[in-house]
Amino acid sequence: MTSYPQNFPFGIMDVVELLHLRIRRRQAGSVYTDCPFCGDCRGKMNVNFTKNVWRCNYCDEHGGMLALYAKYHNTTNSDAYREICDALQAGDTGWGYGESERAQTGSSVGAGTYPLQNEQKEVAQSERASAQDIHQTFSMLFGMLTLKPAHREHLRSDKRGLTDEQISCFGFKSTPPYFLCRSLTERLMKQGCVVQGVPGFYQTDKGEWTVKFSSRMSGILIPAVGIDGLIRGAQIMLDTPIRNKDDPPEKQGTKYLWLSSSGKPMGVTSGSPVHFVGNPFSRTIYVTEGLLKADIANSLMNRSFAAIAGANNVQQLDPLFALLAQNGTELIIEAHDMDKYSNEMTEKGSSKIYLLAKKYGMECRRLTWNPNYKGVDDWQLALRKNKEKEGMDFKQSYLNGLCDMESVDNCIEQWHSGGQQAGSPSGFLGLTENEYQIFCKDGKAALKALLDAQRRTQGVRIYQLDFSEEERTIAFAFKGIQWMYKAGFEQPPAGKYRLVYDEKIFCPVVMTDKELLGRLFHDFSSEKNLQHYQGRPISPSDVIELYDEEKRDYYYVDSPQFVPVRFSPFLAKPMKNK
Repeated sequence: MTSYPQNFPFGIMDVVELLHLRIRRRQAGSVYTDCPFCGDCRGKMNVNFTKNVWRCNYCDEHGGMLALYAKYHNTTNSDAYREICDALQAGDTGWGYGESERAQTGSSVGAGTYPLQNEQKEVAQSERASAQDIHQTFSMLFGMLTLKPAHREHLRSDKRGLTDEQISCFGFKSTPPYFLCRSLTERLMKQGCVVQGVPGFYQTDKGEWTVKFSSRMSGILIPAVGIDGLIRGAQIMLDTPIRNKDDPPEKQGTKYLWLSSSGKPMGVTSGSPVHFVGNPFSRTIYVTEGLLKADIANSLMNRSFAAIAGANNVQQLDPLFALLAQNGTELIIEAHDMDKYSNEMTEKGSSKIYLLAKKYGMECRRLTWNPNYKGVDDWQLALRKNKEKEGMDFKQSYLNGLCDMESVDNCIEQWHSGGQQAGSPSGFLGLTENEYQIFCKDGKAALKALLDAQRRTQGVRIYQLDFSEEERTIAFAFKGIQWMYKAGFEQPPAGKYRLVYDEKIFCPVVMTDKELLGRLFHDFSSEKNLQHYQGRPISPSDVIELYDEEKRDYYYVDSPQFVPVRFSPFLAKPMKNK
């Protein structure tokens, strides 16, 4: 592996200081800073000052210290070297950056140890324990812990939708209080468990072994299980997300943390293992982001899931995909969150899954769903909770164009077959007594004339963002109108939209535009109602046009509101052939 010359006159921490990168936290041998390339301000970029390399765990940009400076200033590595030396008043600025170095700037490089302006104390770390030892220790630890009632209720709530049996099967537990860490570790060691080299365990200043739990890290402990069924690590869903004081209001903070002791004496990193749930010999495997999400989706869909922590954290999928291919897997379904259509980093991670699947001879497809729901688990929970809407009576159905006049005969049969408890036949049909008497006297033609006077024809067009190979992400996709404004648009850019629906429908004369928009949102948000509809379920960022012979009005869907906007339909892409 190539490295920088041994007389290199500066280190990567000097570059960090020159670029004024904000350091969020420090560990043995590295620091975490905000990323200047993707703009993430949660300290996702790891700067290793022992190897003089860096990598953003969010956008996956990485390289050596010259590449960090050069990419930031859009210059060459040779010019970066000279500029850094000039700024630091150090070294021979005539030194050139060779072809061999240029070739490896995209990979991790080892550069030995160099004098740093900001010298960091190096902390001894343990070698990672064997997979069997890690599994045994975590199994025993989880066996010693309980699940708090509040955590159980959260997992059973509508937001998660798990049963007690599923909660027990997945092995969720609550994190222990800090004062129990030492005694839990001692119990594990007395029972023959290895703690050195197991993520989360480390030595105190007195040389005693303990495990890294604290009040700030309290939450639900989620085991990360490999395809072999062994527990490889654990993630914590925090009770209170960790936020930096200068985070913008829209950032929710860090919600999930790995149980890791990296940076602690004799500690070890979590390694961000891939979590697997389901049948390892399935023909089809789904890949998503988030351990808990995969467990919930598995319980709802009865499908096999592999879960990574972070949309771009796909490196460890490589050995998993190699094994899956040997097991007979033929199809990988990428099931990242629906922000893959608006977030370039999520889309970048999704694309890597395609390349990995292809590498091992497997097909890969993208799973998309109702964009009103972010994750695959949210979508599946919504499908399960989506009860059938209370059936409309005959009159409501007719006024809304959902049935014809012949349906009245079936409704009367239903009343005779058991609908009498609903009251009179007129009430069961939704008719007034006068309408029912006219129907009985003069028949269906007379009733039709009465009801036709109570409904009108309304033209409806629906426009949705169109994602092509050239434009796979749009910043405000499936988001409210404020996101559109932030993306630099005063009105929906019609050129990015495609017409997906153009029909004339019936609705009651007394129905307002707002009520009609609400009905459309309901009718076209359910997969059950989309048989004759080309588009996606209606969601934020869609544009709905209501038109008749006199006017055209356009509304941006900003659920649960509909914001009047200007729109140029002639710029939108035409409807695809049915």
